[in-house]
Amino acid sequence: MPAMQDIDFPEAGERDTAWMRHALALAERAEREHDEIPVGAVVVDAGGRIVGEGWNRNIGDHDPSAHAEIVAMREAGRALGNHRLIGCTLYVTLEPCAMCAMAMVHARIARVVYGATDPKTGAAGSVFDLLADPRHNHRVDVVGGVLGEEAGSRLRNYFRAKRGLPPA
Repeated sequence: MPAMQDIDFPEAGERDTAWMRHALALAERAEREHDEIPVGAVVVDAGGRIVGEGWNRNIGDHDPSAHAEIVAMREAGRALGNHRLIGCTLYVTLEPCAMCAMAMVHARIARVVYGATDPKTGAAGSVFDLLADPRHNHRVDVVGGVLGEEAGSRLRNYFRAKRGLPPA
């Protein structure tokens, strides 16, 4: 798996953009290779190493819980030998849903960085704000909109193609 600890990032925003590009590549792979909804996710540890990655697999795996975030966190847990992903950042191309947001809370993810906002089921501030709810014993820092237009465009065009419409 690639590691970015050797690259000198002057700002966290550049690091977030670089990792989001990796998540977008996973989303593209989901669509191209598996005809899955193009959402990609990558979990990076505090040292800047990928410990988990994934894309939506719920259609092909017949598994309603196989969202990109869950797939990536499962892989990270196995790689780290722990169900707690302390100090890790999860990069995902679409704002997490309620299921994924709560899994992040339970996993103790430090940060989530997402691309496109989900105006229907987003649970990181747009429809729900589960990650900031003070009733939880853990809060996840949230950064949204990183390469959001690119991620949103990929999703819109995927669904347009499914409906037989040309790309937007």
